[in-house]
Amino acid sequence: MAEDITTQEEMTEEEMLENLSEQHRIRIEKLNKLKAEGNDPYTITKFDVTHLAKDIRDNFEELEEKDVSIAGRMTSRRIMGKASFADIRDGSDRIQFYVRIDDVGKEAFEAFKTWDLGDIVGIKGFVFKTKTGEISVHAKSITLLSKSLLPLPEKWHGLRDKEERYRKRYLDLIANPENKKTFVTRSLILREIRNYLDSIGYLEVDTPILLPLEIGAAARPFKTHHNALDIDMYLRIETELYLKRLIVGGFDRVYEVGRIFRNEGMDATHNPEFTSIEMYQAYTDYFGMMDIIEDLYRTVAKKICGTDTVMYQGKEIAVGKPWERLTMTEAVKKYAGVDFADWASDEDARAAAAEKHVELESKTATKGEVLIAFFETFVEENLIQPTIIYDYPVENSPLAKRKPSDPMFTERFEYFINGTEFGNAFSELNDPIDQRARFEKQVAAKRAQGGNDAQVDDDFITALEYGLPPTGGLGFGFDRLVMLLTDSASIRDVLLFPTMRPEKK
Repeated sequence: MAEDITTQEEMTEEEMLENLSEQHRIRIEKLNKLKAEGNDPYTITKFDVTHLAKDIRDNFEELEEKDVSIAGRMTSRRIMGKASFADIRDGSDRIQFYVRIDDVGKEAFEAFKTWDLGDIVGIKGFVFKTKTGEISVHAKSITLLSKSLLPLPEKWHGLRDKEERYRKRYLDLIANPENKKTFVTRSLILREIRNYLDSIGYLEVDTPILLPLEIGAAARPFKTHHNALDIDMYLRIETELYLKRLIVGGFDRVYEVGRIFRNEGMDATHNPEFTSIEMYQAYTDYFGMMDIIEDLYRTVAKKICGTDTVMYQGKEIAVGKPWERLTMTEAVKKYAGVDFADWASDEDARAAAAEKHVELESKTATKGEVLIAFFETFVEENLIQPTIIYDYPVENSPLAKRKPSDPMFTERFEYFINGTEFGNAFSELNDPIDQRARFEKQVAAKRAQGGNDAQVDDDFITALEYGLPPTGGLGFGFDRLVMLLTDSASIRDVLLFPTMRPEKK
């Protein structure tokens, strides 16, 4: 007669919560009994694993009747008198094992019956196939390697609550092992990006995360204090200024996969800490960076997805087709029906905004600032297919080189997919006098808004004074690319440990 041990699996989530303390108590009592008998599982330091579950499944014909050693988390068990079938899951897959009292001995079998779902176990035995055709391992010996003191989520239907999944990612990965695929893919995407950049002569570097000053850029930093030096320090909001110092120093092509920190809001595409990839290349401009980013996306999509046309949230995104390229003025004219060339003055621009009910941040907004507001109001949401928008007003591009043909604009572009900005690039400003003036204006604006720590990065200006060659630079949010290639709706779905509000005790 089969022993019924499915109670803890069949509980509803509410019943599980009500019974949690009791389950916890019982498991701790079992652990204490094991320790008293000299069988403390936590004293085991090593278990030799020869095969993974997936290896056994994929190579059954070679491994049939061969001895193997496997280990993993026990996820189900069916006891039938003097024998039992159970499942374990390791880092590759799930596999069944068969335990019989005649093979492992009475003492070991009785101990096995007291083990709980969620325990980490080791099995040594031989590979076979059951009468129903399931590939399994026939145990010759069994070992309890670690005790699970808390019950697993309800009956392997998965952990449903999204907040709980993000907060306890380890539990999410146990309950929803299919979610591991997203994070495996994330690592593969990063590997392919590195392969691509390395193949075209870029060098990967590391730059400081803790900075001695808050630069004037719009993003708000996290602030901390260095006790030994007795100075305030700031977590970086970008990697740009140090990477361009390296271009000055003679590294002609550099990139960094950098963790970035911004003390700002959170939504489906923003997390306070995220990963950016920034790259800088001497002797090219923003058109050169356009070509690189198109080719990089196309190459990585093919490597990861097997195609350069990907599905994202029900939309077909043609990464491989030539991306549309529009100046910001062309895009605003196309989608808002407003021509920047018709504005003879700032007043004309503000009047056009009022007519189209476009909100402006300032009553004294310039033509460039009004153009940006039109773009954000009418254009962005329409950029579903990969689109490059270039030639940005100088007002919001403090690090980009002015266009020689029209100094009101800069040689800057951003690219958009599914109505969201994915990356930002410049022909880098290398005039130290112009750069200082823009920094000072930026710092003044930030201090006017209460950012009293904002400073000009004088050392960066000094670096420019030694001479920065004509340089193209580009930065993009790695997490958003992962979202695109894994069809993930939220940035939290592609971060193993997204920032969360602390759980109430």
